[in-house]
Amino acid sequence: MRRLSLLVLSLTLALPAAAQVYQWRDAQGRINYSDSPPPTGAAKTVKPASRPKAPVTDDVAPDQSAETASQKPATDAAAGEAGKPSEEKADPSKPKTMAEKETEFRQRKVAAAEAEAKAEKERQKAAEVARYCDQARSQIVGLKNSRRVTRFNSEGQRELMDDAARTAEIERSQRYIDENCK
Repeated sequence: MRRLSLLVLSLTLALPAAAQVYQWRDAQGRINYSDSPPPTGAAKTVKPASRPKAPVTDDVAPDQSAETASQKPATDAAAGEAGKPSEEKADPSKPKTMAEKETEFRQRKVAAAEAEAKAEKERQKAAEVARYCDQARSQIVGLKNSRRVTRFNSEGQRELMDDAARTAEIERSQRYIDENCK
């Protein structure tokens, strides 16, 4: 029962949408519109006006928005310029679309991440060089101050360094410090 009453109600509400509109001129020459015909009977039936459609330009397909169309380069202007953006897009006085702003934001974010990675790599390299410099300085101090210096040979055995080998090792460490530690 409830479904039947809803059906009747919906059909009743739909009747005014299907009603006819009449147009006629009265005795003073004015145009009148009404849903009922005039008493004289000389009227013309008019269809109700439908919603106007958005104008369609050559650049924009009916399903594209104006924002999307502003991003598309003009085909006529760009025909000889092979991929260059249209002049209206290059105009700095016009506001940028959200897509252009998003693209610029992502480009800035990528550039910042690359700069941060480069700076981190340089910091790591500087820390490594500083560590090697400290080791070389410590080695020079150890070679100069100790009386007996031993090191392991290729066979893993300890061998005593003579004065010539100590002097050569000090000179090698000093050259490294002079070249790399500033």
